[in-house]
Amino acid sequence: MSTSHPLPDIPGRDGERPLMHISMPDVTFSGPVIHHSAPPLPSSWDDSQYQNRPRPRVLSMNAYPYSAPETPYTEPALNTPIAFPQPYGGEMPGLVVPPRLLSQSRSVGELSRPHRASIPARHVNSEYPSDDKREFEFRDSSIEKLSSGLAESNLSSDDMIIRFQEGKLRIEDQEWHRLVPEGAQDALGKKEVRRQSIIFEIIKGERDYVNDLELVQQLYIDGIRRANPHIIPERRLPGFITDVFGNFHEILNFHQHLLRQLFARQREQHPVLQTVGDIILDQTLKSEFRSAYETYIKRYPMAESYHRNELKCNRAYERFLQTTSNDARVRKRDLITLLSRPVTKLPRLNLLLEEALKSTEQGFEHPDLEALPLILGILNPFIKSTQPGIEAAEGKVKFWSLCESLVYQKGEIIDMDFYDESRTLVYSSSVARRVKSEASFHEWEDLTLSLLDNYVLITREENSKPNNSVIKRHLVSRPIPLSFLRLAGFADPTDSRRERSEDRRLLDSLWSHSVPIYPFTIYHASSRISRRYTLYVESETQRQKWQSVLSECIAVHRVREDSNKWFEAENISSRFFRVPDSFLVSPATSDPPKSGRITSAVPFCFDGRKFLAVGCPTGIYVSVAGHEAFKKALDYSNPKYIGVLQAIGDKVFNKFIVHSDQAVTSYSLELLARLALDQTNRDALSASTEKVGGDESNIVICKCAQVNGRALVIYATKRRLSTTLTLHVMEAETHDQIEINARRKISSRISSFKPCSEPGFIPRDTSDIVPLARTLAVCSQDKIVVVDPINLSQSAVAVVPDLRNTMSSVLLSTLQDRIRHAKALGLVRVDAHELLMIYDSIGYYVTKQGVPTRSFGYIRWETPVSAFAQRGNNIVLVSSRFIEIRDIATGKIVQVLEGADVRLMYSGPPTHNKDDRILLAMRGTKGQDGSFADRLVELIETVEYVPQTPAMAEPVMWTEWDL
Repeated sequence: MSTSHPLPDIPGRDGERPLMHISMPDVTFSGPVIHHSAPPLPSSWDDSQYQNRPRPRVLSMNAYPYSAPETPYTEPALNTPIAFPQPYGGEMPGLVVPPRLLSQSRSVGELSRPHRASIPARHVNSEYPSDDKREFEFRDSSIEKLSSGLAESNLSSDDMIIRFQEGKLRIEDQEWHRLVPEGAQDALGKKEVRRQSIIFEIIKGERDYVNDLELVQQLYIDGIRRANPHIIPERRLPGFITDVFGNFHEILNFHQHLLRQLFARQREQHPVLQTVGDIILDQTLKSEFRSAYETYIKRYPMAESYHRNELKCNRAYERFLQTTSNDARVRKRDLITLLSRPVTKLPRLNLLLEEALKSTEQGFEHPDLEALPLILGILNPFIKSTQPGIEAAEGKVKFWSLCESLVYQKGEIIDMDFYDESRTLVYSSSVARRVKSEASFHEWEDLTLSLLDNYVLITREENSKPNNSVIKRHLVSRPIPLSFLRLAGFADPTDSRRERSEDRRLLDSLWSHSVPIYPFTIYHASSRISRRYTLYVESETQRQKWQSVLSECIAVHRVREDSNKWFEAENISSRFFRVPDSFLVSPATSDPPKSGRITSAVPFCFDGRKFLAVGCPTGIYVSVAGHEAFKKALDYSNPKYIGVLQAIGDKVFNKFIVHSDQAVTSYSLELLARLALDQTNRDALSASTEKVGGDESNIVICKCAQVNGRALVIYATKRRLSTTLTLHVMEAETHDQIEINARRKISSRISSFKPCSEPGFIPRDTSDIVPLARTLAVCSQDKIVVVDPINLSQSAVAVVPDLRNTMSSVLLSTLQDRIRHAKALGLVRVDAHELLMIYDSIGYYVTKQGVPTRSFGYIRWETPVSAFAQRGNNIVLVSSRFIEIRDIATGKIVQVLEGADVRLMYSGPPTHNKDDRILLAMRGTKGQDGSFADRLVELIETVEYVPQTPAMAEPVMWTEWDL
């Protein structure tokens, strides 16, 4: 009788049978002790003649002579299993062992015919006789009966193999020990029986694998393609097949070829297959084979995500899958299980080959001892190399799932650049937060903290419907960009949280127990109080994990941002302008007075050279650009604004405008440039002064602008008890026009400026005036008034936003509430049809007529903004500590610069010219005397670097080398 010894199960996926479970009989040998005399080893079996001969990949142990070590022969013990392919070295009466049983090239039917085998002895003795006596026979009545039984069962065994390969054999009969005669199992050692069972399992697994792949191809891929009406919309069908099934057909082709080879080997050598390692090795050596698997495996998580998303939103696809699940070949498996077959195929094959190698005799030159380690040496590194790709793809799927489930605050536009290929979900876990309830008690709120490679999200999960797997993640707060994220409190002491028993029995509900929780804090750098979040996790390990991933991700983000800057901050001056601890300098001090904080600056050009004028509390200074040799030009105490009017086309003005105290004054720009070059003195510059306005009232706003081809000086005056401001527009005269006017008026003084129109009136709360291409934007508290500077008193006035004809809605009410609590700063052009309105806290889009667009959506800046500038497709938002650079069309943050006491000094007109300058002032380093440097910085727009490929050399240059 034989007993079954199953191999250990190799687990499969849920819903599938185990990868391998083989029952094999205990094979023991029972019989009389055999006494024998081994024949002499002939000289023709000397190993030396075969040492330099290359050995084929597939060989039996009898392919070449074998010289055994000189060890004494020991008699086989009773009931000792016979290990294949080691034969007994004695004589057995009644049986001549056929050599093909060992080489596995003939059927077991040959055992019934007498055959003589040359078998190397296990003991070498020089006294043995030579060639004519080298063959010996086994004769035993029991084994003679065995050979007869094998011959009788040979035909039925071959038929069963054919039926197995065709899939027509019963499942319980699809095991190796069920397809071979019992005598064949008894003739082999237990280890060899195990090896044959594993080889059979490899072939059976390959057959089932190819059947599953063909099923997917025929039932799903071809079924979706040929469906009428279409299950997937026709325009999306090719992309859907590629996204879900990928290169499925490539893997199927490889394994169909592999299966044909395995079946042929099985038909040829059954029941004892010498090896299949050579067939598998040939396949795994192909780079195309491994490349096909690598492509599929790395894309599998995304393929699964595409399938699930289509299943949620396409009822026709859902009905199709329900119909196909009734097919008997599917065996109640879903499509995801079938799609995952290539992902698990190679790891399963690898485990089977490892088991086969362990079951292979080590004492002989068995081909598997060479082939299997080679295969494992290929598969093991390959499987490990696909893991990072799988993890990355799984992370991408989790990232997509997070993005699709986010629920934003109504009306808010947040572009987190989700469509960037490099966007990833770095880490996510559950956290708790202490909140204050209506009864003034503290309660716990369970949240999820998710770290992306550019933002941190705090969300609260909830199911949209009962018994629904769709999860909605509501944003508890606005996402925090990593550029503004700061960490704290990772060393804070633990707190405790009271929890009730989970089983919720009557008595247990009255009891609760405390569990320790571990706090840490994250906060927004621009809103340290209002956007500060203390979160709790369940263990110190989790807290340290969050500290590690947050710190590392912030560092990586900064490096990435520094290496891909949209604007580069170039230092212009960092030593000359200094701010003392107090502007009141003691009379006893001998130190030179400090210049004070920079209040205004303007660049200009003269005679092909660049200059820079800077205003501060001690006066106005001028220098050649690129040098800090500033010279004092004018004695103005704290000038509010300085500007220049140079030229428009062939019209030359060369005027330097100063707004200080209650007057607007003009000077010669040429003399100012010559003063910087030491070609004139301050008296000459002062002599060129000309008053532009300010006799009758206080001037609160002044701007120089080029509007509709005219050089204008625009200023607003305020009278006491007045409810409005008076707006004046003065147009600069060219040098030629001034000379003409001088000839006409001999006695009176000639002015370089003339009124452009009658004065107009603007709101008293006007904070700034922004010149546009043909009009002026007057910024008041919550709106912008657009006026024509050429005809202030009679032109039509447009108020932005224009909400007169808009339907009331929740989104409109939300936008109106945001505007009511904001301060207008200006507007910029997005494209030919849309403008971006800029406030100190928000921005929103309007049409050219001032009507809000994009469903009344708005963008919230990360920090309160005091000024802005436009360059190209980006807008530069300046606050006291940060500079946000955003895409105009989407509001996406592309760069963040950090500083202290940052002010916008000069931006010029909105332009796409990269040479137009943006000047900023910010606090610098502290000196030994306690004063701070006030830095002057220029923002320079960068250009994307595109690596250049070397140009192809002309053929003629190689003619002298005959190439």
